[in-house]
Amino acid sequence: MKATKIFSPVLFIAATLLTSTVYAYDPGQVEETCKKPQFRDFNLPVYQEPDKTEVPPESKLIFTVSSWANPHTIKLTAKNQNLDFSVESNTSFHRVTATLPAAFTGQFVRINVGATAVLGCHDKVGWLIKVADK
Repeated sequence: MKATKIFSPVLFIAATLLTSTVYAYDPGQVEETCKKPQFRDFNLPVYQEPDKTEVPPESKLIFTVSSWANPHTIKLTAKNQNLDFSVESNTSFHRVTATLPAAFTGQFVRINVGATAVLGCHDKVGWLIKVADK
């Protein structure tokens, strides 16, 4: 009987301590994770051995960027030169469209794109293409 009298207050204290720990959880303090922008559906063939696929001069390039990317932060370059491009946005993605300059005819060109997500993280990707001679 004595063991029961001592055991009951110990169980009560343990239960009280455990429940106070559970109440300490605050879902408002969960840190939001940032999803990096994703770049997909690049329409031009990437240059690879042994295929050595070339694209026509002044080709139109198109690709999509995930919807959680801020479209105002998209930066598109080719051979370290900024390219003019347009962006069409919807709820699923941003479609980026540009035309390769005529000056790239007959050259290897590295196309780079970068963007920042709405929550602030940044990502970039690039594609190597070979522009055919006229």
